[in-house]
Amino acid sequence: MKDAGRRRALRQMGALVLGLGAADIAFGAAIVAVRVWPAQDYTRVTIESDQPLVARQFLTDNPPRLVVDIDGLELSPALRELVGKVRADDPFIAGVRVGQNQPRVVRLVLDLKQVVAPQQFTLAPVAAYQHRLVFDLYPTEARDPLLALINERETAAGQAERGMHDALGAFIERIEQPAPVAARPASGPLRPAPAASAAPPAATQMTPAPAAAAPAPLPPDEQRRIDRLVVVAIDPGHGGEDPGAIGPSGLREKDVVLAVALKLRERINSVPGMRAMLTRDGDYFVPLGERVRKARRVQADLFVSIHADAFFTPEARGASVFALSANGASSTAARWMANKENAADLVGGVNTGAVRDAQVLRAMVEMSTDAQIKDSLKIGREVLERIGQVGRLHKRGVEQAGFAVLKAPDIPSILVETAFISNPDEEAKLRSDDYQDRLVEALHTGIRRYFARNPPLARQRAL
Repeated sequence: MKDAGRRRALRQMGALVLGLGAADIAFGAAIVAVRVWPAQDYTRVTIESDQPLVARQFLTDNPPRLVVDIDGLELSPALRELVGKVRADDPFIAGVRVGQNQPRVVRLVLDLKQVVAPQQFTLAPVAAYQHRLVFDLYPTEARDPLLALINERETAAGQAERGMHDALGAFIERIEQPAPVAARPASGPLRPAPAASAAPPAATQMTPAPAAAAPAPLPPDEQRRIDRLVVVAIDPGHGGEDPGAIGPSGLREKDVVLAVALKLRERINSVPGMRAMLTRDGDYFVPLGERVRKARRVQADLFVSIHADAFFTPEARGASVFALSANGASSTAARWMANKENAADLVGGVNTGAVRDAQVLRAMVEMSTDAQIKDSLKIGREVLERIGQVGRLHKRGVEQAGFAVLKAPDIPSILVETAFISNPDEEAKLRSDDYQDRLVEALHTGIRRYFARNPPLARQRAL
């Protein structure tokens, strides 16, 4: 009788196990996806899972490596995919190795091309994403957007002839190496320093590259030509982890606005005395405050943020231009769009722990002036008039709302919704090179007309 009872209990337990799904009996978190976003500013590695992950990291040198141990995991095919995600042109990662270091501990070894200042943080589920474990690999000497602007080569026709008379060209010849920025005080850095929890002891033992000699001063005539340059900051919305809106056939906002921004940069750079700076020039995420900071670093004369939004219904269509509002949104739709765009940091993923002085950063983004808004409305009207000659307008006047990316206090700033990507007809237009070219020409003409009527004051641009 006792043996029969034992056999009956075993059969019941076996039936219970067979009735469980793989997710019920698997140990730890399941990996949903792994992604790598390389860029000159920084490279991001993201591990997405159905449960929060806990990881420890440390740096080694000779050769430089970042070693990451992730608890509660067994090696899976999804994790192994990380090896093939690294691109040959990644500025920071040479390769990745993945292995089972200990039971329930997976080790990632990132072979590095240069010494990095890594940041590690987690993101709670938001939008289409589940839990994300993020590793941002920053250079120890942050990339200076003003120096990048100065070093940018002309790509338009007549490059050689213009270069003979280009003040930037003369400036480039005098700069052998960018000065390091890692030692700048926290109140004015290009990027926040890594969080204390993300900088292991090994990282503190690495000494930064020696400081480069300061560039020789320019003759007064050449310095005046640089100071008189008209600099336009072009901001392609979204990027990297944040795809933005997605059209009916799968066209992603982040891709189409980058294509438009690259064409607009080339068009602006073809004009003597004008230069364009992109807040991102590839598929990677840039926080909203960082976009504003880049524009201010190069002392931009204009900030143009480019988007292609979606709405609840596919019937919505037409282009729009927005300026900042200090007194609330000009319409319910404008408020809705501003709230949606301001949520980009949540989707793209910002390491809030790395901001040493959050109050200073918040104050910078919240500043605005009546003069800035007045000038923004002027340029907005010029651009809107020209865009209206290319396609339909959603609103015939410049709208206003509290877009965080428009809050540089000293730079006229507009946000251009090129079309509604959620509308099938407008999505097809956005995919078209011909429409993109006509849109770029409209933006360029509006910008030129604004500066012809409102010449900017000379700036003292110094590295």
